Amino acid sequence: MNNLNSIAVFCGSSNGNDVNIEAHAKELGRILAERNVQLIYGGARVGIMGLIADTVLGRSGTVIGIIPDFLKTKEVVHPNLSELITTQTMHERKLAMHERANAFIALPGGFGTLEELFEIITWAQLGLHKKPIGLLNSNGYFDHLIKMSEIMVEKGFLSKTNQEILLVSDSIEQLLAKMEAYEAPDVPKWLNLNKT
Repeated sequence: MNNLNSIAVFCGSSNGNDVNIEAHAKELGRILAERNVQLIYGGARVGIMGLIADTVLGRSGTVIGIIPDFLKTKEVVHPNLSELITTQTMHERKLAMHERANAFIALPGGFGTLEELFEIITWAQLGLHKKPIGLLNSNGYFDHLIKMSEIMVEKGFLSKTNQEILLVSDSIEQLLAKMEAYEAPDVPKWLNLNKT
């Protein structure tokens, strides 16, 4: 059973145009605060990022923002976080999120959100961590991405085992339950340098 007391959330710095996605982000923030789960996120006060941070903070939860120095102005850094960490690069930001979180959830967002999600999945696939990774499929937002992963398996570019690293649900409670029960797959022999 995984202890989900600190979750990094990847999500958009825009709100998008779907009120159902906004509502789902608020619901996730409420549930994290109620469960005393620390939120780790990108540090902005705008978009879905700001929405989930404000929801957790509004319920006396803990929110740690991690933002590269050059984005402080562009993303409009959140002024009321429990803690703000400034990094020099995007890579350092992702590394700091990885180090502080014991699980990850992706919400709707753009290329930046997908880049963060895919890097953390790749690290898991390579055996660099065994932390659960969830995809919250708010209002069908990730349907085509899920289909794409099925095509990757079908065409032989992704193993079924590695596809299943990404835990998917449109229900927050169900997704958290899957993440709590997650067991990381064994790293293939050719990727594990400790095996002979």
